[in-house]
Amino acid sequence: MSGFEGSFLGATDKISAQAIMECKICWTPYDPAEGDDTRQVLPGTPFLALPDDWSCPNCSAPKEQFLVSEDPGSDAMRAAALLNEKTKALVADFTEVWHAKMRDVPIVNKLLQVQAAGWGVHDGRPLGVLISPWFMNLIQLPAEDEDWSGLTAGEKEVIAFPSGDYEFIHNTREMTGGYKACSLFSPMNDFKSQQQAVDVANAVMQALFLEEHRAETDRAADIRAAREAELAAQAEAEGAEADAALPAEPTRRQVLTAGITGDAG
Repeated sequence: MSGFEGSFLGATDKISAQAIMECKICWTPYDPAEGDDTRQVLPGTPFLALPDDWSCPNCSAPKEQFLVSEDPGSDAMRAAALLNEKTKALVADFTEVWHAKMRDVPIVNKLLQVQAAGWGVHDGRPLGVLISPWFMNLIQLPAEDEDWSGLTAGEKEVIAFPSGDYEFIHNTREMTGGYKACSLFSPMNDFKSQQQAVDVANAVMQALFLEEHRAETDRAADIRAAREAELAAQAEAEGAEADAALPAEPTRRQVLTAGITGDAG
């Protein structure tokens, strides 16, 4: 489109076929799903495919005067849609596990529910935390053009992040397909509420990308030994009344040692 003055300084390659445009003179929208009856433009015709002489049906302003109102096909929208689709399937899979197999297992924390938290896209792949009543895992899902259905359950893989290298275990589920999981917390008995678990998940996602934590994760053997000692001390203290809740934001060690436990759900 020559001389386009609208959104993105005329960069039409940033406007998808789904973009809903709006006249900046009279604010009349053009929705490709509806087309334009006044010019016999069929529904499904993208704005960029309109004839060169097409103009606003209300004020006759030329195409060049239209701005993007919303664009479901933009990269950001597509990424959000992909995340929503992927995490919805993941939550559905593990909600089914919760109802079918885990509800009456003694180790579960019935104050919690299955929820995806802190999700985003890293190196083109969905990445975030899955909270459940019996575990909290860091989960990586395949990119839009990847097929992980052939992953071997139980196979281990080390994945590098700015804060260090983390051990993930491969698995597959019916709705989710292939995924990779890194154990953060299991069991979940120390969590006092769903919101507290979500706060910790979000803090984990922030800490994962901080290079200042790399020195901690590089001392994997030392940290694992310290974590085992902490767990042993916790076991000895069982039965005592615990007034202190897990902090809303995990300590540096809590975040980083969790990633090297190698016990994914």
